Amino acid sequence: MLQSAGSRLRLAGVVLLSAAVYYVYVPLPSGVSEPWKLMLLDALFRSFMQASDVAHALGVCHRVHLLNQVVSWVEVIEARSSPTVHVIDTTLGGVPARVFQPNGGKKLKRGVIYFHGGGWALCSGRMRSYDLLSRKMAEDLDAVIMSVDYRLAPEAVFPDQYHDALAASRAFLSAAVLQHFSIDPERVGISGDSAGGNLAAAVVQELGSDDTLKVKFKAQALIYPVLQALDFHTPSYQQNQAVPILYRPYMARFWLQYLGADSSLEPLLLANNHSALDQPGISPTTRSRVNWTALLPAERRKHFRPVVRETGLPGLVGKVPWLTDVRAAPLLAEQRVLARTPKAYVMTCEFDVLRDDGMMYARRLQDAGVAVTSDHYEDGFHACMAFAYLPMMSSVGQRSMNSYIRWLDQNL
Repeated sequence: MLQSAGSRLRLAGVVLLSAAVYYVYVPLPSGVSEPWKLMLLDALFRSFMQASDVAHALGVCHRVHLLNQVVSWVEVIEARSSPTVHVIDTTLGGVPARVFQPNGGKKLKRGVIYFHGGGWALCSGRMRSYDLLSRKMAEDLDAVIMSVDYRLAPEAVFPDQYHDALAASRAFLSAAVLQHFSIDPERVGISGDSAGGNLAAAVVQELGSDDTLKVKFKAQALIYPVLQALDFHTPSYQQNQAVPILYRPYMARFWLQYLGADSSLEPLLLANNHSALDQPGISPTTRSRVNWTALLPAERRKHFRPVVRETGLPGLVGKVPWLTDVRAAPLLAEQRVLARTPKAYVMTCEFDVLRDDGMMYARRLQDAGVAVTSDHYEDGFHACMAFAYLPMMSSVGQRSMNSYIRWLDQNL
């Protein structure tokens, strides 16, 4: 009897283990860094996404609210100073921000304003991963780092996040803030990852063209930035549509939330219906700025072909406001605007749907005469730099973070 019960328990254990492995396992490209770590991260993220979708469908709460509540429970930490870095929570231009000030070092510090990722809807600069990154930057660079908590969707939609980023950046560059935090006005930079890279790029375009400013950014560092919503069939979108952790449908959903459009339009965006040739308001000049057949090198285009619809749903562009606004999609900016932005660092990852956004932007900046450092990781995946620390320490995350900080050290 006992033997039979033990056998049943072993069988149940095998079944549960098999089910867990089946859920966790996803086929990954052979070149991705530490695939089992990425699978575990993806399984965790997928679980939260699926739970949030259920809660949303049942009317319990908005899916984003549940996800951010989980982030708050697990990741958000208090502002804690250490012997090497003084940390405070404050506001910058009326926008919440966490400031990291290194102790000792030079009297005048370098300064960096940073915008976190999360699809303009998730995360916070107060998350453990961003807190640790900012601390390391403050220590290694002897720099004041200001991590900004802009408003998030669904309560805030474009241009709210952009306005917060712009207000915080103008305050950061003001004489009062620079003097208060002992920041050298000749050595200030702007940076961000993913959606935060989008905000950083948009802000630096605006401020680069503002001749009334006495202090301007000397460098921009964009980490796997999202820069356009006209083409969801770039080679990287096609190649990596099912690669964790940023699946192609997730990016379309994030864009629709950010632009204040109906989520039911997601299939149309994924089919490039919204950028069909008969859609009004999208000029040939605008289309040329996302023409990856001209902007990407052959090794990135590979065997992929453009997906261009001749006809689309009438009036669709009007249902997705701000689609071609350069403040939302910095890749669409005019060359003369790009030419007035500072030297740039653009990080991209091979297994990321946003890879080609960053590569096309680097090419357009170079064509405009801007000095660009392109830092590409053949084994990298989206958000890898956020996983440079325990418990899910990523090798490519550590390498990319060290390279990013080294560039800032040499160029700021």
